[in-house]
This record gives sequence, structure tokens and C-alpha cells, in this order.
Amino acid sequence: MTPSSTAESLRTATIGLLAALIALVLAWNLWGEIAVARAAVALLLTVPLWAPLPGVIQRNRRTYAWATLCVIPYFVMGLTEAIANPQRRAWAGACLALALLLFVTLIGYLRMTRAPSE
Repeated sequence: MTPSSTAESLRTATIGLLAALIALVLAWNLWGEIAVARAAVALLLTVPLWAPLPGVIQRNRRTYAWATLCVIPYFVMGLTEAIANPQRRAWAGACLALALLLFVTLIGYLRMTRAPSE
């Protein structure tokens, strides 16, 4: 694989993981009854994931760099829920896995697209 095709694969994986993490957080918070207040909270929880999406689609390296910071709350949320809430361990494990994979793909894209002099 060439570095450009690897970077493109990482970009595609990043977009997919962002979408999967958004879907997981929405499903996690709307599981059971759907109320307007719960839907608003669920949408509010996904804002940090929606913010970098346009820059990721446009291949903006700076967006990939700061998007790594947007993943940390979901990792912490998954870790906290896995420890504190036994009924939600499956959701928490999925959140942890997706957050970690998203972080790895963001860093991988940054490494594959850096200039040779860096």
C-alpha cells in the first residue's frame, strides 16, 4: 500500500468510526423511552463528535489534530460506565472500543500525511 492510499483508508475509517460513535451515544442515551429532554441531552452529548466532521471530510490536518481531544470524553464516559454501572457494561465496552479505534485512526492519519521535514 502506498502512503496516500493508506491515508485515504484511515480517513474513511475515521469518518465511519465518528458516525458509529455518534450512533452509539445516541442509542445509548435513547434506549428505552424516548422523551424530548432525553433526546436533547443525547444530541448535546454528540456535539463534540459533529464539530470535527466537516474538517475530517475535507482532509484538514489541523482538524485531525484537535479532533483527538474530542474523543477523550467518550473514552472517559465508557470507562466510568464500565466500572460504575454493570447493566451498561456492553454499551460502555463498545464506547471504549470505538473511542480508542477513532483515536488510533486520527493519529494514524496525522502520521501518514505529515511532511517529510517534520
